[in-house]
Amino acid sequence: MNRLTHPIIILTLISLLLSACATRIRLPFTGSPYIGPESNADTASHGWWRDAVFYEIFVRSFYDTNADGIGDFNGVTAKLDYLQSLGITALWLMPINPSPSYHGYDIINYYGVNSQYGSMDDFKRLLDEAHKRNMRIIIDFVINHTSSQHPWFLDANSGPQSTYRNWYVWSDNQPNNYWREGNGGYYYAYFWYGMPDLNYKNPAVTAQIEKISAYWLKDIGVDGFRIDAAKHLIEEGDKLENTPPTHEWFKGFYTFYKSQKADAYAIGEVYGAGATVAKSYQQQLDQVFSFELASGILNSANGESNSAINSAVKFTLAGLPSGDFGTFITNHDQDRAMSVFKGSVEKAKVAAALLLTAPGTPFIYYGEEIGMQGVKPDEDIRLPMQWDASVNAGFTFGRPWRSLYNDYAQLNVSLQEGDANSLLNTYRALINIRQAHAALRTGEVVLLETSNPGVYAILRGNADELLLVLVNLTGKPVSEYGLSLGDAVLRNGTFSMETLFGTEKAASLTVAGGVFDGFQPVPSLQPHEIHIFQIK
Repeated sequence: MNRLTHPIIILTLISLLLSACATRIRLPFTGSPYIGPESNADTASHGWWRDAVFYEIFVRSFYDTNADGIGDFNGVTAKLDYLQSLGITALWLMPINPSPSYHGYDIINYYGVNSQYGSMDDFKRLLDEAHKRNMRIIIDFVINHTSSQHPWFLDANSGPQSTYRNWYVWSDNQPNNYWREGNGGYYYAYFWYGMPDLNYKNPAVTAQIEKISAYWLKDIGVDGFRIDAAKHLIEEGDKLENTPPTHEWFKGFYTFYKSQKADAYAIGEVYGAGATVAKSYQQQLDQVFSFELASGILNSANGESNSAINSAVKFTLAGLPSGDFGTFITNHDQDRAMSVFKGSVEKAKVAAALLLTAPGTPFIYYGEEIGMQGVKPDEDIRLPMQWDASVNAGFTFGRPWRSLYNDYAQLNVSLQEGDANSLLNTYRALINIRQAHAALRTGEVVLLETSNPGVYAILRGNADELLLVLVNLTGKPVSEYGLSLGDAVLRNGTFSMETLFGTEKAASLTVAGGVFDGFQPVPSLQPHEIHIFQIK
């Protein structure tokens, strides 16, 4: 008997072929030439954060309205129109609770606000004004540790008899340098002796943190949280991050905060996270920041090669094909992007394009849109915002809490507002295009071969449209490149290309056999040139 003609084998082969086809393509979309590949991208319903563009604000450094040299809630309120004109739809405020430090990541009262920033009424007014503009606000939620000056710890450190002793983690000896000497034992403080870790093996701690989260969500009205140091919540022996107990805790917390406010949003800081780690927090947090993709964006923009961004996109989407994660270029813990780029505005524009066309929810660090500089120590990557060329850059009429960067007279919002080619207006244009085209927010992603390491290209597609993003990462003209389709299939035909960003008119795209090869939308790409085309 010929084995290939056996009925069972034939049926099995047919089944496998049909299964392979089902995961390769799907039915042609109505308004787009895009057909596949199959993915888990959510193109129907999703949380509001999937459509948001976030802006990270250090309140102390944003805008001072009472001339004490420290930014305040009223200052953020005063600048909401600027943020709205930029296209920002959500704000992340770095810690706003009372704290003995300038940065606020060591909290002494979870139910109050830092009096240097204003009153709770000032904060509520900020919330109201933001919500009138359909802008959301999330706050930093620092729950891994408290300040050593928090009343809980002051009581806990009074001795083993304290009611709050078990709210923190104690040892009779000092296993390593993370354990700091206290009264009657050693307390665990991963980051610094002034930040003792809370003990989440104690149900009373969890109950209190849930009470605090309900207060901010329901009584005050914030829209969610950025969870600081999320991966360090519960240690397990020598394993200090992303432990099973940590994941179990977040499962319960996710259920709780959703019960308090169904559309509340929480994003976790899981430092260094790639897609594999981020995926492990699904149904525990709404999103986790993709440090892998952030690194790819920064390194490709700076290094002028597509290898970093291509690898980051590929591996991130392999783990989280839905694109449901947070993205950024740099944040408050890293040297500012413009300093990494050594002052290159063109590299900063490229980074903005990579960020705002990439999958995920983008977060922009305040001042990044005008190219503010800063290198560590931390205070110098969190300097006052540069609004104009007046004394103290228009940040304050008093003495600023930290001296401004010395380029503010040449680099500020006011000067760039009037320059159509400025970094600020590049951000504004890219954000507006992202907001106008859902494919750039939640559409599927196809990474294209470009036959040139200096050229980056992706397709973003959904049922209604298909967009091509094309970027010359280098500081030189490029004419030797060609775009080829990867693991996707397009509808056959000849399609026109409408320019959404850039100045050149593109050649038509011809698709045969579901693919294209060696396609050049424009004959040459100028240094650091950015194009976004809609394929029709």
